[in-house]
Amino acid sequence: MTEKKTALIVSAHAADFVWRCGGAIALHAELGYNVTVACLSYGERGESARLWKEGKTLDEVKSIRKSEAEAAAKALGVHDLVEFDLGDYPMDFTRDDRMKLVQVMRDVQPSFMMSHSRWDPYNSDHMNTTQIVLECRATAQAWGHNPGEKVLGAPQVYLFEPHQTEQMGWKPSVFLDITPVWEKKKAAMEAMNGQVHLWEYYTRVAQQRANHFKRNSGGMSGGRDCKYAEGFESIFPRTVDEL
Repeated sequence: MTEKKTALIVSAHAADFVWRCGGAIALHAELGYNVTVACLSYGERGESARLWKEGKTLDEVKSIRKSEAEAAAKALGVHDLVEFDLGDYPMDFTRDDRMKLVQVMRDVQPSFMMSHSRWDPYNSDHMNTTQIVLECRATAQAWGHNPGEKVLGAPQVYLFEPHQTEQMGWKPSVFLDITPVWEKKKAAMEAMNGQVHLWEYYTRVAQQRANHFKRNSGGMSGGRDCKYAEGFESIFPRTVDEL
């Protein structure tokens, strides 16, 4: 029996996995992957301005964002949503938090992982998350960490597109056509009522990346059609037998 393929997305806040790689999640779920999302916080303090302006309390904001994240995950076909509830702005990582993420990596044994850009001067939660992801990946690979457990292999880590891309030093090396699952990503975005202002923005981003997909898939006129795409930057080298 063929072992199920898996993927792991590490999202600093409740909506990040939707805006930035919702298409990749839905597409790989349709391809038969079990996609796990580790949601480190609900973005209740720094990414829920609309709810605060409506006079909601902290508990109310968290409850709403939690429900939104769960609805979005369902729309995308997420296999497992692991909710850390670490708080945000700032997000603090204890040793126990790190070890929990290490265990998720070992349990999932992902074929690939995704997280944020390595530099984000507008949002330290994002870049700190990716630093933690890389540290935990190394620990999960260590034979001396909890000996007897299956160690993590060497999954590629893809960095999804940040907001205000030009300021982040993010350089995409992969464009993924998400046209077949666009309606699923759209439904997940529309579950995020706390950030309605981003629905149109990330629609435009997907359309722009579709242009880049077409430009790099055979030329302006020769490339196959693509209406929506997502871009990713890979960290580690690929190992190949032929090009």
